[in-house]
Amino acid sequence: MLNPSENGEAMPELIRNDYQSYSAAEHEPISNLAPRWFAVYTAPRHEKRIAEHFEQRHIEAFLPVYRSRRHWRDGSKTVLELPLFPSYIFVHIALANRVPVLEVPGVLALVSCGKCPVPLPDFEVEALREGLSVCKAEPHPYLVIGERVRVRVGPFAGMEGVLLRKSNNFRVVLTMKHIMQSVAIEVNESDVEPIEATPYEQRQGN
Repeated sequence: MLNPSENGEAMPELIRNDYQSYSAAEHEPISNLAPRWFAVYTAPRHEKRIAEHFEQRHIEAFLPVYRSRRHWRDGSKTVLELPLFPSYIFVHIALANRVPVLEVPGVLALVSCGKCPVPLPDFEVEALREGLSVCKAEPHPYLVIGERVRVRVGPFAGMEGVLLRKSNNFRVVLTMKHIMQSVAIEVNESDVEPIEATPYEQRQGN
């Protein structure tokens, strides 16, 4: 989705300024004036600094994080808060107000299809904002094929993903297709229900 420069780095896209921009991925008009959630692609390990810049500039942003326990060689232990989606942060803006976002040091681009930024489904971002405060989550390799289930209860209700079983633990891998990143959340077996695989997924499983 991102256009690389000649040296291989992703560069901010130039988006046309007409009243309606169109997402080739979603096939629906995107108003330049209505605030939507967009994914911002950042330089590696700049996510927290960029989040601070956004706060200083009064740009509504959301940086999903998870806690990771680390053991150092001296025997000490610590808990770090790390980005759940490395090199990504979400902003809630109107396209007409995208320039201040792109001007922040470390921001490389709005995730786009061609030259059109692709808005994220609002319910996905809101589910993450609410769910991460009550559910344990961690990054997971990008995953779309497997036993598909739908979350029935809780802040992630309605979201679909791939069920993982390990001993008596159950996790659902949720995938944000716009940024091709996955996250695993812990669930109870009774919290999910199976859904029928698509013909493509059935062929992939054979």
